[in-house]
Amino acid sequence: MEKIDKLDKQIMEIISANARIPFKDVAAVCGVSRAAIHQRVQRLIDTNVIIGSGYNINPKSLGYNTCTYVGIRLEKGSMYAGVVEELNKIPEIVECHYTTGPYTMLVKLYARDNEQLMDLLNRKIQGIHGVDSTETLISLDQSIKKEVPICITEISEDKPKVFGGEAKIILDEDE
Repeated sequence: MEKIDKLDKQIMEIISANARIPFKDVAAVCGVSRAAIHQRVQRLIDTNVIIGSGYNINPKSLGYNTCTYVGIRLEKGSMYAGVVEELNKIPEIVECHYTTGPYTMLVKLYARDNEQLMDLLNRKIQGIHGVDSTETLISLDQSIKKEVPICITEISEDKPKVFGGEAKIILDEDE
């Protein structure tokens, strides 16, 4: 794993808050050249530290009004790979996790309404060979969505401060 330094963390903090920010603006905040920012970001992408970028689409704007988490129990854990392959064919499933606890896996899906949700559960998911049972949790509202914290400073140094949902780094209390 590549070493991630303070500048890398500062760059990641800025671009994770706004993926559309021009590199020249990132360079100005960080006090380095645009070329340095471009080079650093490319290295972070190449080493899988940054694993994506893009736009987040509001599912409701496309008619997907119900966000649901489905806990899935498999007949045998060894059936996981085959079940994932089948789940991946269902476009409404946007996440799948192999989990510990009461479920073998947990999926997140979006449905247009309860009728479509029932079809997804009863016909598509429960129809997959190896699925033993499911438990459904409907999300009423998403209150928090953010990336993992990027701590620019070490524990022994000053800690990142958060103001109004935007992370700001204070390196000196006098600033």
